Amino acid sequence: MTTSELNLSEENIKGFDFKNPPPQSLVDQCVHCGFCLSTCPSYRIIGKEMDSPRGRIYLMDAINKGEASLDDTTAQHFDSCLGCLACVSTCPSGVQYDQLISAVRPQVERNQPRNLWEKFLRTIIFNIFPYPERLSIFLPLLWLYQVSGLQTLVRKTGILKYFPRIASMESILPRINLKSLKKKYSYTIPAKGEKRYRVGVVLGCVQRLFFDSVNEATVRVLTANGCEVVIPKTQGCCAALPAHQGQENQAQSLARQMIDSFADTDVDYIIINAAGCGHTLKEYHHILADDPQYIDKAKDFVSKVRDIQEFLAKIDLNCDLSPISDDKIKVVYQDACHLLHGQKISLQPRQLLQRIPNLELKEPLDNALCCGSAGVYNLLQPDVANELGEQKVHNLLNTGAQIIASPNPGCSLQIAKHLQLQGKEVKVIHPIELLDYAIRGEKLTNV
Repeated sequence: MTTSELNLSEENIKGFDFKNPPPQSLVDQCVHCGFCLSTCPSYRIIGKEMDSPRGRIYLMDAINKGEASLDDTTAQHFDSCLGCLACVSTCPSGVQYDQLISAVRPQVERNQPRNLWEKFLRTIIFNIFPYPERLSIFLPLLWLYQVSGLQTLVRKTGILKYFPRIASMESILPRINLKSLKKKYSYTIPAKGEKRYRVGVVLGCVQRLFFDSVNEATVRVLTANGCEVVIPKTQGCCAALPAHQGQENQAQSLARQMIDSFADTDVDYIIINAAGCGHTLKEYHHILADDPQYIDKAKDFVSKVRDIQEFLAKIDLNCDLSPISDDKIKVVYQDACHLLHGQKISLQPRQLLQRIPNLELKEPLDNALCCGSAGVYNLLQPDVANELGEQKVHNLLNTGAQIIASPNPGCSLQIAKHLQLQGKEVKVIHPIELLDYAIRGEKLTNV
């Protein structure tokens, strides 16, 4: 790509600053073969070269060399990336696109001004969502919004169509259960039977407030399999949301807090049940790479992090599993991007589910395609996210499954939204909840 093609002059070129720009050595690994194009969700929807991994690497190279500028035009192509990492799985040259886009996002946030509405929206997101205590303040209001009938009225009037970003937030709102506000976990929960491991559990932000049943199931399954569970009360957000959106300082601060909260717990492993959170927890040594006081702590922390399904598949279950339905039940497993591409975990969840009697596991078409959630992407880029969500749900429904097993809260919210839009009543549940039912010998209802 030449300077003339980018239609830029030397006088108005604004490049990356000197704080960790995308390394040219990583940029040069790309041989521009184009294998990534067919797997990139933003390219498949938008259809422009610059909204593909290859195109973004072209832009990084041009900005590094002073042939292009970091401005409104180029920033929007970086913003359109979902960070799903499908390209990393696909690339035959082993290009570390995940590290490249992680370097670019803070550059965009530091050096490219946002308009007032964008600033306001991002301020709300980054000052509320990663802080469970702050987010919990709004739960009673959201509960009242739902039970009072106001939600039904608002949706019938269609007034939110004039505010697409707000509409996106409202459309993924799950049914609020105020019991999660009162939920208090003991610091230590003993293993049932012989103790095999001592493990810490990360509760998450969205998970603990909107999907606490997943945390409850996680603890029960771990203790049933000989794990003493430790839940530090000082733990906060894993830093996934700010890290994925280039909020570098905030991500580093939250990562330090998480590391400190597990510092003296003497755990063998640190367990997480949300795909996006797990990927970020395993990236702490990159997030804190420039922090000499925490880099060694970060590496030690990362060495202990395991996704719950990854962990259970490794230690093997030491309890019997019962059928979760009297008749054969069809379940489709939905691959979350940051589990499949980020953590390379795909076989383990399927192996665990297949151990449940009377469960028939189905495989969807195009299972590696992102659902469009991608942290808060469905709030910031609703049009692209909606098309992806529609495609994902269409493929899942075509399997004929009665249950969709989703290992990430963001994916679950996105899928539930598009199931509702398509008028389909299919249960969306975390795989660990299905395992919990099987261990307890309890049957699923309303399937």
